[in-house]
Amino acid sequence: MGPGSTGLICGLTLGSTEAHIARAALESVAYQTFDLAHAMREDGAMQAQTLRIDGGMAANDWFSQFLANILDTKVQRPSDLETTALGAAFLAGLATGVWSSLEEIATIWKQERLFEPKIEAGLRLDLLRGWQDAVRRTLTPH
Repeated sequence: MGPGSTGLICGLTLGSTEAHIARAALESVAYQTFDLAHAMREDGAMQAQTLRIDGGMAANDWFSQFLANILDTKVQRPSDLETTALGAAFLAGLATGVWSSLEEIATIWKQERLFEPKIEAGLRLDLLRGWQDAVRRTLTPH
């Protein structure tokens, strides 16, 4: 996106509620994650078989399932959602000898739930086309 792009929420009607806007925000994170993963594959990365997520949004079952559906990839949610801070603690422990290797630290990670894709390919492609159309609209001068 460049300086000429704008924000956009498509599909609003007089019946749209705050819940619709919140859902659009969650959907946009999943779509942007798809865009990032797609760009990484175009640069030569392999498609991930599983994606591990954490943080506040990961606590939302609907979001986690939608992300799995859009990415067409398994999504793992850890039992401890705040693994960013935990990662810093692990690195400090690794540096000070609390743990001897990254492999040892990896055994500590525990999955709370696995989300598997549960959407038909055609619907997934239709949703992605709608996202791509919305992104194009943000780039069109008004």
